[in-house]
Amino acid sequence: MTWVRLKGYFEASLAGLTLPTRSDWIFALRTVSAGLIALLAAYALKLDHPQWAMMTVFIVAQPVAGMVLAKGFYRLLGTLAGGVAAIGITTVFGTNPWLLVTVLAVWIGICTLVSSLLRNPEAYGAALAGYTAMIIGLPAFGQPHLVVDLAVARCAEIALGIVCAGLTSRLILPKLASDAIISRLKRCILDLATYAGGAFSGGDPATLSGLHRKLVADTQTLGEMRAYARLEAPSFAPRAHPVRRTIGQLLSALSAARALHSHAAPKNAALIPVRGELHTLVSELAAKPGALDDTAPWVARLDAISAKARQMPDASTDQGDDRVGTITRLTIAADFAEALKQALRGLDALRAPVTRRPRPGSRQPALVVHRDYPGAVRNAIRAALATLLVAAFWLTTKWSEAAGTVILVAVVSSLFASRPDPVQVSWGFFKGTLLALPFAFLVGQIALPALPGFGWFTLFVVPILVPAALAMANPRYVGVATAFAINFLAFLSPHQAMTYDPGPFLAGSASILVGILLAIGVFIIVLPADPWLAANRIVRAMREDLARLCLHERVPRRSAFESLAYDRINQLMPLVQNSGRTGEAVLGGGVAAVTVGLEILRLRGASRSHSIPPETALSIANFLRGLARELLFRAPGDPRTSTVAVARHYAAGIAQRNATGELLQVAASLRIIAAAMEDFPDFFARDKA
Repeated sequence: MTWVRLKGYFEASLAGLTLPTRSDWIFALRTVSAGLIALLAAYALKLDHPQWAMMTVFIVAQPVAGMVLAKGFYRLLGTLAGGVAAIGITTVFGTNPWLLVTVLAVWIGICTLVSSLLRNPEAYGAALAGYTAMIIGLPAFGQPHLVVDLAVARCAEIALGIVCAGLTSRLILPKLASDAIISRLKRCILDLATYAGGAFSGGDPATLSGLHRKLVADTQTLGEMRAYARLEAPSFAPRAHPVRRTIGQLLSALSAARALHSHAAPKNAALIPVRGELHTLVSELAAKPGALDDTAPWVARLDAISAKARQMPDASTDQGDDRVGTITRLTIAADFAEALKQALRGLDALRAPVTRRPRPGSRQPALVVHRDYPGAVRNAIRAALATLLVAAFWLTTKWSEAAGTVILVAVVSSLFASRPDPVQVSWGFFKGTLLALPFAFLVGQIALPALPGFGWFTLFVVPILVPAALAMANPRYVGVATAFAINFLAFLSPHQAMTYDPGPFLAGSASILVGILLAIGVFIIVLPADPWLAANRIVRAMREDLARLCLHERVPRRSAFESLAYDRINQLMPLVQNSGRTGEAVLGGGVAAVTVGLEILRLRGASRSHSIPPETALSIANFLRGLARELLFRAPGDPRTSTVAVARHYAAGIAQRNATGELLQVAASLRIIAAAMEDFPDFFARDKA
């Protein structure tokens, strides 16, 4: 029995392993080569800390060239800003040690605040500006006249590593972000077609749920790659700007398909043809090889289906017992067709070369972004307080190695502060650092002192760093592997003349490990992060957005609302996408909230139309006021207000009057809002916090 269990365990373990791909090998060999070139150049330039040049290569290393350029560019900016701050702070406050560390801690807190409000890669540069000042300022403690030399040397080492990493990633078999984002978008569209095919044919709920999670995760990755593509090639910037809108269209189509699956349509003559045509189209799209090479035929078919679904069925047509329900489902089907069509057009826009600059006045509107100010303030206080407390311990005990501990606390508490689960990320960083320690000891304290020289260094280091770089190319191991590579080089501290001196090696290594553990303790104890609190703030903001749509006198543009809504969803995804069914419900509610917002805009527009009777316009206004009250004041578990019932009552009243055209669209909008609120009741209720 034991052997059977062991066999099963090893088979499961092997099944979970994936062999490195060709692109993984290219990335690993390119990264290690760039690191060696950077180290050799640092030796030639006689830089004080040549390991920083090689470490920088591994810090900014990414499989996609645009990601390397983006991270390297903002790392350079952050280093320059941190160097200038270190010079200013040390020059002004260097004579008073307690005041010096206090101001450095405040600076780290400010940079952490800014970093938490920005997005990658800008956020990385802001965090780096904070702890770079500490890295430069502490070694100049008691010797303020050295701070300028330290800052210049640090910037030179970092710049050298960035140049080596950037050039090799762009020139040696590059993997471009502009190509990767197009490939990812094509995959998302095909997965959406597969999901919709299953949804329209009553597919297995478990399979559909898994595909839904994959689509949400892929769209999150797609959004992150947008900034990298812009920095990689200026010609891609005009095409990268609407990427988020295309992501929004994918999510809207996903929401519409899910709604049609959740609310199975009655069998009637008006709905069956549209649903059948959609099912045929998405099935062909998912199954046909090279289906997305030419989107024109699919766009034409979707246009025809959308137009057919928008036509109001004749009252004499068999529509089952619920005429408004049929029209509502037809509206959702038309929305699905339109959203899928816009996603296809977005793909064409990304593939189309930009041959001319946009005319004045034709620029895309600025995208609206969501800022989590309470979370940013919490991160700033935590980073500043942690740094100050450890610095106070260092000044009190006068333990020389504690300076390294102070620096690591500042780095970890600032760099990982805005992650959804900073404890988990920091623990992975600690594991990678701990794993690097014995390898660095064997190479730096035993092998290289006996066999010095760059040739022997290469022979010993390459077999260690290539597997680490291969692991960095795997999303499952990238955190631990990156920490291993960086800290292996930090522990090793390669110089042209390596000596056996285990005392300082072990003391410095211990200070780094203790610093990481202290930072983890700070994350656990001091204002601990709860992803659900941040998620609830975003959900609350989305409900407030909907309430403003209901009550604000000025009706905003659809594009402005979608821009803000999809930005909130993009920030919501990493917080809840690993939370099982609860997270799926929140994400589903977020996408449904976009649908509700668009239907509110439809109702607002209809109420201003001259073809709508005054009593109907008044009913719409009353309904929207009631909806705003529910969104702002009803908490989960509280008795449901009459909002949903009112929506269905108004819709039924319109149907009973044998209304046609725009009035029936009003009824459909009311039913869509009611269905969304019934499907995700807790999302549309105010959290009790």
